[in-house]
Amino acid sequence: MAQTLSGTLVETLRTRIVNGDIAPGEKLPSEPRLAVEHQVSRTVVREAIARLNLEGLVHTRRGSGSYALTPPTEDDDGAPVARSLADRLALVEYRIALETEAAALAAVRRTPAQLAALGDRLDALASSDGHPATAMQHDFAFHRLVAEAAGNRFLLEALDRLGPQMIAMPRGRLDRHSGDEALPTDGHHDAGRFTAVVQEHQAIRDALDAKDPQAAAAAMRVHLTSSRRRLETESGSR
Repeated sequence: MAQTLSGTLVETLRTRIVNGDIAPGEKLPSEPRLAVEHQVSRTVVREAIARLNLEGLVHTRRGSGSYALTPPTEDDDGAPVARSLADRLALVEYRIALETEAAALAAVRRTPAQLAALGDRLDALASSDGHPATAMQHDFAFHRLVAEAAGNRFLLEALDRLGPQMIAMPRGRLDRHSGDEALPTDGHHDAGRFTAVVQEHQAIRDALDAKDPQAAAAAMRVHLTSSRRRLETESGSR
């Protein structure tokens, strides 16, 4: 019976997250509140939250609570959908193959206007620490600009099909903040992680500025490999 109750709660919460009733970065109701609202035990609530974690819809930080992540989307074009940690890791591998070449081409083909746009987007990303949903949008826009600068419509269409869900879900960023609300944190570790993400983007932009395709490809690979490592590390810490 507990499994059935858990499954029902999973469906309810999944629907609220996918429909946007619980926005990306928003904290879910507390375990006791969910138990009362849905008239189930706290064990059932814990089982449901654990399943949502595995689906990549929720990130739980010990001592802080559970937070909604941006749900994967499906469209009629059959865009790849990341439904689990394994899917997200595979998606990063796909991005490494795709975006390292896009960065190399962009270093050769980018225009001064595109380089300036990348700089503006990088500044916006750097200013979005503490606002995970906003940071994710700026992160995606930066990568899309690189693909656009590559001058190959197929590369750009590939990123557009993935959309913002391709960004490695703001698990680490949610460790520090949720939306506009500061969360308890150990401080330096989380701040350092966000700074590293910004610096990785800066290295990509600098390589494009220098018109160095090898350096651009290497900087993109370093960034995406680091993203994969952060996903692996954070999943192991849950």
